[in-house]
Amino acid sequence: MLHESSLADAADRLWEELPGHRVEILNGSIVVTPPPDGPHQVTLSSLIVACHEAGDRQAGLRTVAGIGLWLPTGPDDYAVPDLAIVDADFQDALVEKNSYAPHVFRLVLEVTSSNWTNDTATKVDVYARAGIPVYLIADRRHDEVLVYADPVDGKYADPVRYQRGQSVPVPESVGVTLDLAVNTLLDGED
Repeated sequence: MLHESSLADAADRLWEELPGHRVEILNGSIVVTPPPDGPHQVTLSSLIVACHEAGDRQAGLRTVAGIGLWLPTGPDDYAVPDLAIVDADFQDALVEKNSYAPHVFRLVLEVTSSNWTNDTATKVDVYARAGIPVYLIADRRHDEVLVYADPVDGKYADPVRYQRGQSVPVPESVGVTLDLAVNTLLDGED
């Protein structure tokens, strides 16, 4: 990696050499995440279906997994959220490296894995600085769901926390009415 011409080139090389891994640049550092487990992916599938049933397309939105989010935190910074609800015309906001401008993102969701501190700390900061209206974390390590919303001056207020047995109402600013079961978000099952 020392011979790469830039951080972005090094990230591209890692992406090529580690199929199935997620490569991101957060705050000027390369972050590599191993492939997700089954419950993680079942959670995402369940949410895509729930968003479709809630009328995301009729509301001018798309629910997509694994697209890049270009970040204003560094010259090559980008994240690849697990799931996002974006404006239907998000493809017109391509920046580079299959990453899109933050203004088309309405909600970003992360389901924690082995690198849970990135989701619960680093990404809280970078998503707030990017102005992402709603950041939802299914924190499997701490068995709760956190919702950060409406960043002001690049910072989110303290999250609203939800426990098992509760339902998470997605803020109206997203553009669809959704109540998501905490158990589904954490376990991937209804």
